[in-house]
Amino acid sequence: MLTRKRVVVVGCGGLGGYCIEMLARVGVGHLIVVDPDVFDGTNLNRQILCTEDAIGRSKVEMACARVAAVNAEVQVEGVRDVLDEGNAASIIAGADCVVDALDSADARLVLAHACARVGVCMVHGAIAGWFGQVITIFPDDVAADILFSNGSKGAEGELGNPAFTPACIASFQVAETIKVLLGRSGALRGKMLSIDMLAGSMETLELRS
Repeated sequence: MLTRKRVVVVGCGGLGGYCIEMLARVGVGHLIVVDPDVFDGTNLNRQILCTEDAIGRSKVEMACARVAAVNAEVQVEGVRDVLDEGNAASIIAGADCVVDALDSADARLVLAHACARVGVCMVHGAIAGWFGQVITIFPDDVAADILFSNGSKGAEGELGNPAFTPACIASFQVAETIKVLLGRSGALRGKMLSIDMLAGSMETLELRS
């Protein structure tokens, strides 16, 4: 069943790279990967698609090459562009699920509104230091406006992101994505999973409008 599914991953950095890797390995049939940037040396500590040989190369190019190396049966399409209000709906059109691996609230809100218009779920993840969060936003949910309306970029610039944080949060994002694709119960809808790896704790926070 997963071989017939189409997932869009927006962002091919820390979270996105791990999500792309796992989605390819689990056998999602069609991946669309979106990112305008190239790798630089600061990405080596946490972005699984980044190697020393990849510095200066397109993140989308490296993501597509990685998918082909991991699972040649997965069709992968790269979009080397900034997702914005003008192109978001067309990029995600036809997707069965969208993975948010972006790094700013403004961009996430644009993506969430596009998902609502198209009628597709968005699996959000965010990281900062030893901390992360995950939530699955269905098309008629209000969670995006609650979470992203402040327009902030987040705390990752101050706290940094060690390699294990995106790996952990991306794993939960992929699990949520597979639930959506297979129609399984238990999705994090209307509630956000908050993970503190420094304290070794998790809690689920109910979101209310």
